[in-house]
Amino acid sequence: MKIGMLGCGTIGTFLLETLNKSNRNEKIVAIYSRNYEKTKEIATQYNATSYKTVEELLKSDLDLLVEVATIEVVRQYALQVIDHGIPLIVSSIGAFSDEVFWQQLKEKSEEKLTKVYIPSGAVGGLDLLQSAKVTDGLKSVTLTTRKPAHSLQGAEEVKEEQVLFEGKAKDVIARYPRNMNVAIALSLAGIGPKETKVRLIADPQVKRNVHTIEANGEFGTFSLQVENEPMPGNPKTSYLAALSVLSSIIAHSDRIQIS
Repeated sequence: MKIGMLGCGTIGTFLLETLNKSNRNEKIVAIYSRNYEKTKEIATQYNATSYKTVEELLKSDLDLLVEVATIEVVRQYALQVIDHGIPLIVSSIGAFSDEVFWQQLKEKSEEKLTKVYIPSGAVGGLDLLQSAKVTDGLKSVTLTTRKPAHSLQGAEEVKEEQVLFEGKAKDVIARYPRNMNVAIALSLAGIGPKETKVRLIADPQVKRNVHTIEANGEFGTFSLQVENEPMPGNPKTSYLAALSVLSSIIAHSDRIQIS
């Protein structure tokens, strides 16, 4: 399977290392990133090609495209990718807090009969939330996220536990676009960004990102806590988030899938 990639940062490099140096059939063959020269150097190491424009990338005969860049990149290029009929995996899920854009993407994917995949990211339990809402039986979802203070912009000097945000998922992503994609993932699986409650805590005493999800509805109640190790060299990215993108890539080519 020939894979294209938008972005070539921490997660992108992890995917190149994991896929292109393995015996798997899935290989990243084409990359676009804003820094063409730097990306070209990285791409050469992994037998991939760096492209100067997204348009050139989309013409390179791809079976799948993976976004591992930013919310802005998703909003700028996702519709274009789907317009070319290329299945898309989106890691910067915060882009979907924009309901108009989300609806446009749904309509475009239906028009082109092309799928968009949303990895679970740094949390679990999305399958349960999706099952619970099938008959509108999901009543409430709350996410409490506790992160090391130094990993959050504006909280680097916090000396004791501090609540940075308390409100709706649709608002937290605007303030912390690189840190709270998990809130939108939960929202899309559950009751939406306007109804999902979020609490973000900066804590200088913790070393891991800790996500606690609580939900209730006609199915009963649900509570899950995930403690994530950060990616080596990048405390703002959870290792599990990178693994979830890799899992989505592999699942795309698997004949049997667990849903």
